[in-house]
Order: sequence, then structure tokens, then C-alpha cells
Amino acid sequence: MDQCVFCDIVAGKIPATILYQDDRAIAFKDIHPQAPTHALVIPREHVPSVAELRGKHQYLAAHLIFVAHEVAKREGLAAVEKGYRVVINYGREGGQEVPHVHLHVMGGRPLNGIMG
Repeated sequence: MDQCVFCDIVAGKIPATILYQDDRAIAFKDIHPQAPTHALVIPREHVPSVAELRGKHQYLAAHLIFVAHEVAKREGLAAVEKGYRVVINYGREGGQEVPHVHLHVMGGRPLNGIMG
């Protein structure tokens, strides 16, 4: 595997504003936010993309969604009258810039027209 910026964040080699962490996942603020709240949720394990999540990752994939909601709650977005968006980009044309599966959690303003 080539150097992965997200793996470096997991390893503590690159600083990040951590919003959540446990033994399987970590969430941190995006350095190029597209909304007032924009966090990234990543697995600690390097998985290059959503397309490479396999059967052995079924619980990890569910956990990432759990973490996304936990981050939204902590950031004050989980109330029905607020809301948030969770996006997973795949591939170059899909907007994936870092080859490590990650979920974008965005909110804090109406998100009509923004797809992350």
C-alpha cells in the first residue's frame, strides 16, 4: 500500500480534530468543509473504497453508519428539525479523493443541491 493520509491520521502521524474514536473507527473534521459541519468517518483498517468492503466488513460498514449518526448527535444535527447528510464517494468520477473508504457527515445548513 502506498502512503495513505487517512492511515497517517489513524496512526497519529498527521494531526486532526478528532470528533469520535473507538477501536474500529475514527471521525474528524474535514479540512475542506462543504458545510458548517463536515466530518469524515473512517475505519481504522485500511479499506481502499466502498467497493472493497466484503462480507468480513459487514459489521464494520454498519459501525461506520453508527459512528456517522453519533457524530451528528454530538454536533447537534440529529434532531428531525435539523438533519444531516451522509455521503460515500467512490472512484475518481464519483469524487473519491483519498483511497481509504470514508463517510462524509455534513450539516448545519440546508443542503439542497450539495452532494458532497
